[in-house]
Amino acid sequence: MEELFRNVRGGLGISVVMVGALLGASTGIVGATVVTMGLMSLPTMLKHNYSKSFACGTIAASGTLGQIIPPSVVLLLLGPVMEVPIGDMFMGGVIPGLLLVLLYCLFIYLSTYFGTRHVPAAQEKGATFDAAFLNRIFRALLPPLFLILAVLGTIFAGVATPTESGAMGAMGAVLLTIMNKKFSLKMLHDVSKGTIQMTCMVFIIIMGASCFALVFRGLHGDDMLRTFIDNMHLSGWQLVTMVMIFIFILGFFLDFIEITYIHIPIIAPIVVDYGFDPLWFGIMFAVNLQTSFMTPPFGPSLFYLKGVCPPEVQTMDLYKGIIPFVVIQIIGLAIIGFWPGLATWLPKMVYGN
Repeated sequence: MEELFRNVRGGLGISVVMVGALLGASTGIVGATVVTMGLMSLPTMLKHNYSKSFACGTIAASGTLGQIIPPSVVLLLLGPVMEVPIGDMFMGGVIPGLLLVLLYCLFIYLSTYFGTRHVPAAQEKGATFDAAFLNRIFRALLPPLFLILAVLGTIFAGVATPTESGAMGAMGAVLLTIMNKKFSLKMLHDVSKGTIQMTCMVFIIIMGASCFALVFRGLHGDDMLRTFIDNMHLSGWQLVTMVMIFIFILGFFLDFIEITYIHIPIIAPIVVDYGFDPLWFGIMFAVNLQTSFMTPPFGPSLFYLKGVCPPEVQTMDLYKGIIPFVVIQIIGLAIIGFWPGLATWLPKMVYGN
């Protein structure tokens, strides 16, 4: 990928973003993407004279793209809570996800002009697009594209439900592992055990959140909250802005699963009653929640990356490097807020009204 973008300013950083998007679309899991990219990309970026903070920020932010680019785990869990079909949620996340990729790449490109202390000057080394290079590109891109097609293609074509497509994606990943001669029974056991642990954790949180929501509604807490908001005489956009700020702050301290299952069932019906599209609000929520993976003190992607960083990279380097990407996330959130069609146009085009 670095060779492919070699003629572009900041080409190595842009290639990291592209790989992050491909891995995110293949797995939808932040931890796997950040750790893999940290091991592969961070030493290379440091070797090419990218600053420690900029390199760490680029990798941590790129690793979180899987939270909005389908098949995102956030969108998968959010769909039933918002009472929006998961296929619509996945379709709605495509354009916002690509928008964030574009904003990240634009920031890295412009940083070569205005932030040379963090990004090295472009090297005039032309990529040689011979048959051997094109073969390497094909072999590098074919596996993730095959996995994306196995998961998303079957959903969008109506061949499989999201649950069934997940099984097809798992089978596709096993086949790719066998083709690469990396398959073993121990690996299959470890993966299966990790899947069971993750699934059990999610369902325990769902059970706890359901009990909380039941008690909250049984004590008429939702009515009290609605009365409180009505007495504030907020307009619809003021309410959405207040909710987005509230979710953004929660992301500093809580995991996305807790926020999804505890707060959204309370907040979402009120926002929808104000006349907003639940699909659009769900995508806004997912983009907003993506920042929770990058913001200290509990940003998971920062800790995943720190675990594989060289000793000379300090935690403060990660905190400094992530700041501009959090700002970009907020800009992307504002763009989607002003143009709701970015989230709703593709689902309507594919599935109709």
